[in-house]
Amino acid sequence: MRAATPLRYHSATVAPAKIQTIRLTTPSANYPILIGRGLLTTLHSRLVKLAAGKPFRTFLITSPNIWSLWSEKVLASFPQSPTVLFLPPGEKTKRLAAVESLAEQLATAGADRDALLLAFGGGVIGDITGFLAAIYMRGVPYIQIPTTLLAQVDSSIGGKTGVNLAAGKNLVGAFHHPTAVFADSDLLSTLPPTELRAGLQESVKAAVIRSPALFRTLEKSVDLIRAGDPVILTKIIAASIRIKAEVVTADEKESGLRMILNFGHTLGHAIEAATGFRKLLHGEAVAWGMIAALHLSLARGTITPEQFARMANLILAFGPLPKFKADPAKLVALTASDKKTRSGRRAFVLSTGIGSTAMVFDVTDAELHSAASAMLADMRTSTSTSTIPL
Repeated sequence: MRAATPLRYHSATVAPAKIQTIRLTTPSANYPILIGRGLLTTLHSRLVKLAAGKPFRTFLITSPNIWSLWSEKVLASFPQSPTVLFLPPGEKTKRLAAVESLAEQLATAGADRDALLLAFGGGVIGDITGFLAAIYMRGVPYIQIPTTLLAQVDSSIGGKTGVNLAAGKNLVGAFHHPTAVFADSDLLSTLPPTELRAGLQESVKAAVIRSPALFRTLEKSVDLIRAGDPVILTKIIAASIRIKAEVVTADEKESGLRMILNFGHTLGHAIEAATGFRKLLHGEAVAWGMIAALHLSLARGTITPEQFARMANLILAFGPLPKFKADPAKLVALTASDKKTRSGRRAFVLSTGIGSTAMVFDVTDAELHSAASAMLADMRTSTSTSTIPL
């Protein structure tokens, strides 16, 4: 994680907001996503309410850095401390070895079918904890308490869990929905600005693929958002979650519509792999992947130059995005192991305008090479205030 000055809210001047609830309903799940400030202070009472009289024993999985910031507030809500298990931060931890280690620790601690796992962290913690919950004792409940913006608006919602293999990202996993998601915007107050901006790229993605209204809100509120204004951030979090919930409700197992949520991710995952999962945060890699996807969309004529410029400039507005070195041919080759590939055909999400997309399966290596090359050219000339001209 790159060092940065943490974002600080002026909480004394901001009145507590009402907790919003969005329900995600699919054939196999029905659970609440709570959004607002102060959720952490009432954590245990909310767990008791969700349990509805059933016994449970709490096991909280987090990283040492997150626990050092928030343990006091978490523990204050519990009459008896939960069992806390730790994972090192970062994408390099997201491997099967971490799942096995946690499972051994649960077994040693006496966790049984009444175990309730709490994923208290960012996307990596959420994905690992969810996968562990899916396979421990053949399935135990878990709750997502995401501590990053990216996890709050995207990865904590929808039940996709898993870990990485050397061959590619998220190639081992399961669909296992949480019992609830608690998106406490107070947790963002200690988030480094780089991680805040990286998380905002998932909100940009949600706007680009499905919501012209959210796109306009992001465009007109760039300065407030970058400053960490809690009111506008809560509004964006809620809007992004609502989009994700709507898509997952319509397509739980990613057989059709849900695939649009992968806009920018095909090349974004390739960028992460090409840089050893160390150079860029996930949201930053997706941001460059989205710019490549926009270049491909422009080349195919599914968007106009003006639409391309508006979308690309909104992505860049939440930079600066880190630069990296990569060979376009290597990026193309790495997309071959993408988990969205079907029968050897690469699935690719194109933009067809602000708020709309199309899924195609006929993108050639040459097209992808050209899009990656154009993205890398943009990167070489970009600065912290770069815009792509109309």
